[in-house]
Amino acid sequence: MSSLWLLLIGLAMMAGGYAVYAKFLAQRIYRLDPAWATPAHQLEDGVDYVPTNKFILWGHHFTSVAGAAPIVGPAVAVIWGWLPAFLWVTIGTVFFAGMHDLGALWASVRNRGQSIGTLSGRYIGARGRNLFLVVIFLLLLMVVAAFAVVIKNLFIATPTSVIPAWGAILVALLVGQMIYRFKINLILTTVLGVGLLYGLILVGDAYPVELADSTLGMSPATFWIVALFVYAGIASVLPVWLLLQPRDYINGVQLFIGLGILYGAVLLSAPAIVAPAFNSNVPDGTPSLVPLLFVTIACGAISGFHGTVASGTTSKQLDQETDAKFVGYFGAVGEGLLALGAILAATAGYQTLAQWEEVYTAFNDGGVAAFVEGGGNIVNAGLGIPVSLSATILATMAVLFAATTMDTGVRLMRFVVQESGELLGLRINVWVGTALVLAFGLGLTFSAGAGGEGGMRIWPLFGTTNQLLASLTLSIVAVMLIRKRRNPWPAVVPLVFVFTMALYAAIVQLGTLRDDEDWLLLAIDAIIILAAVWVAVEAVMAMRRAQREDPEGDDADLVQAQTPTGRS
Repeated sequence: MSSLWLLLIGLAMMAGGYAVYAKFLAQRIYRLDPAWATPAHQLEDGVDYVPTNKFILWGHHFTSVAGAAPIVGPAVAVIWGWLPAFLWVTIGTVFFAGMHDLGALWASVRNRGQSIGTLSGRYIGARGRNLFLVVIFLLLLMVVAAFAVVIKNLFIATPTSVIPAWGAILVALLVGQMIYRFKINLILTTVLGVGLLYGLILVGDAYPVELADSTLGMSPATFWIVALFVYAGIASVLPVWLLLQPRDYINGVQLFIGLGILYGAVLLSAPAIVAPAFNSNVPDGTPSLVPLLFVTIACGAISGFHGTVASGTTSKQLDQETDAKFVGYFGAVGEGLLALGAILAATAGYQTLAQWEEVYTAFNDGGVAAFVEGGGNIVNAGLGIPVSLSATILATMAVLFAATTMDTGVRLMRFVVQESGELLGLRINVWVGTALVLAFGLGLTFSAGAGGEGGMRIWPLFGTTNQLLASLTLSIVAVMLIRKRRNPWPAVVPLVFVFTMALYAAIVQLGTLRDDEDWLLLAIDAIIILAAVWVAVEAVMAMRRAQREDPEGDDADLVQAQTPTGRS
């Protein structure tokens, strides 16, 4: 089959989803109100609460939620064949991810920008809130530790990405000053910022950076991980307009340029998909497609991490409530497009089925390496760009997305630590909270050696935890909709499906971890299962209570927004 058809069908489905289903959700389900005073205006402080242009905020939200996961997940999942991965990415993006991301953003905006974990206390109950925070913290810990290792591996495997990846920080600082201090036109600023970034890619391709065996007394792997955590800690406490927003915005623009290059190459060369639609010749040890497909591809179809970003940082920067459709739903579409690109690169970027099978010799093969290699081959064939430069562009794209997710993850973990401290009667300031987060992250990353192997040790639980969190987030949205006597089924259907598949996968993993005698991960998996089931039961009870209570109008949201504590 030609990859061109897969590309056109995927683009049509996602465009139709935004044009039709997102409009339905915005107008009929969430009833977004342009006159609603958002938390960015209610609580504006110039640090976390900052009214932001929707295009810039979309860039922050999209790149924060994307990371490397929508590349890794689909590029691994094609081992079962390209068709299951394609269907889950497209259907999941349109009916699951967009609804979830927009819903989490709306719920937080209606509650003074509170995080989804705090919202669970109001809509599900105190026990549910405490367990919710545990699940969120563990998920964020997995993200920051694993993404540090992913970036480190890319720096070592593709040293041409080092200069553009770190140089992007300086570009972002410049863009932030141009937008907020000097009030320079956004289009001009964007052109300059993207031009500088791609100039750095050319420099990086010409001057790869390979560290010596000992740098400041550390191996290259250790040095990169420490440097990444130091950067993420600093970035997480800076005002969002100074680095986070402009960095994410420029990364978002360059992603679409990168995808444009990849998609343009597909349009011009229409390479054949060499991987089978359904792969009946999977390597030994490959788990079953159901339920593992639905947790292997999390980001790119539906992801609980998106809810933590939407309610953790994005809701505090939304200028108008109606912007949530573009920022939230289209942010999910952007990630779906990245996942679609990963599928194309990992299935059509090889000359023959035999060559493809040489890459996919085990379940965890593929991932970023297959995306960079396969995508580089497609770009070279379609546009004539040298394979080395093509690989540098794609590797830099992957690094920048993983880094933006990492620094947003550290900021969100700090929020969780501070919220947990409040529940215990402790006031934890920004610096102490950040220090605790870095200690947890570095501790896990180096728990199995100086190369950061510990950062990937917990990764097998990421998919199940992520999807369980997505379903629990949808339960909060469903309770809010029931209270307002609005149609809850757009939230309930994906909630039930995702929770069932994720719980099934988590139980399957219990057996695998027991056989591997990995008692630490088995214990963590058991805690996550118990917490998720408990919260789910509490959520069902909350939905039944909401059906019996008097309808709640938008005036209840107004009371909630005007109270200092954020509680009505």
